[in-house]
Amino acid sequence: MISPVVQQPRRTDERAVPRPGERITRDAYGRPITYLRISLTDRCNLRCVYCMPAHGMKFAPREELLTDEELLTIVRAAARIGFSRLRLTGGEPTVRPGLVELVRAMAAIPGVEDISMTTNGLLLERLAHDLAAAGLRRINISLDTLDPERYRIMTRGGRIEKVFAGIAAAEDAGLRPIKLNAVVVRGLNDHEVPALAGLTLERPWQVRFIEVMPLEGVADVHDAGLVTSAEMRARIEEVFGPLEEVEAPLSDPARVFRIRGAQGTLGFISPVSEPFCAFCNRIRLTADGKLRLCLLRSDEVDIRELVRRGASEEELIERIRAAVWRKPWGHGLREGDRRTGRGMSQIGG
Repeated sequence: MISPVVQQPRRTDERAVPRPGERITRDAYGRPITYLRISLTDRCNLRCVYCMPAHGMKFAPREELLTDEELLTIVRAAARIGFSRLRLTGGEPTVRPGLVELVRAMAAIPGVEDISMTTNGLLLERLAHDLAAAGLRRINISLDTLDPERYRIMTRGGRIEKVFAGIAAAEDAGLRPIKLNAVVVRGLNDHEVPALAGLTLERPWQVRFIEVMPLEGVADVHDAGLVTSAEMRARIEEVFGPLEEVEAPLSDPARVFRIRGAQGTLGFISPVSEPFCAFCNRIRLTADGKLRLCLLRSDEVDIRELVRRGASEEELIERIRAAVWRKPWGHGLREGDRRTGRGMSQIGG
């Protein structure tokens, strides 16, 4: 069933103190925050039109990026206070050197129960089995079109056959369920929505349709190209008939449906038209060591400086708790606030 819109509750005035033995961190609205999305790098081997501008992209100097040990130090602290789920993002996480060993080290941290990754899939053919053996559980792969030439245009040079080879390798390695992310942009790939949905007829995949967002450097793509989830669903139903709703956890940003008789499912992620802020359970760690409290707001908390001056784990925990506490109720798109401050590759998708 589609998640209901929930009115913003009153923010509490005092920091919640966990009960003895409780491993959970809540924000000021009472939401449990248990999911840490970790950007491993701001670099990428593609330049997708909805993610990076065609020119002028600036990457952080390598000395500003978290080292493996700094990253693991932060994850150990976060895991102690209830962050049990990790998702590795970028940029493109597979271009980070030593990725397999980093996943292995994360999987060994007490309290970490699930590690997943979002990737463009280009390097998965050679990495999937090693990542699965190291402890990666699940994977999301970007696939915005089924047309090789359009894929090249949207990614500014990518080869779609490498993506399908990566999908096959991920399935063979047991990284299931496979989820395919499609950012839909009017005039580029919106006419392919039914064809992409059709991938679920014979395969147990979830194709996830994502509304394009007005992030730094690509806000013009959003302004000209937004296709709402309601319009996407209508286009699919014109071809396949009424969609069946599928129950999903409230914390899942996707509203899930199924084409009647299909093996797989469809997810619709609607940050613009149907915000899911009420059930948000995540914060992000950028590659340069900032805790990003909301994808579409610029507020960040520096944790790298604490790590680099040798702070204790208790100090790190206190900084993380304080960051979670000031997590906003939601983004400000409906109020006209589009000051995201960074692009997707810099934040971590």
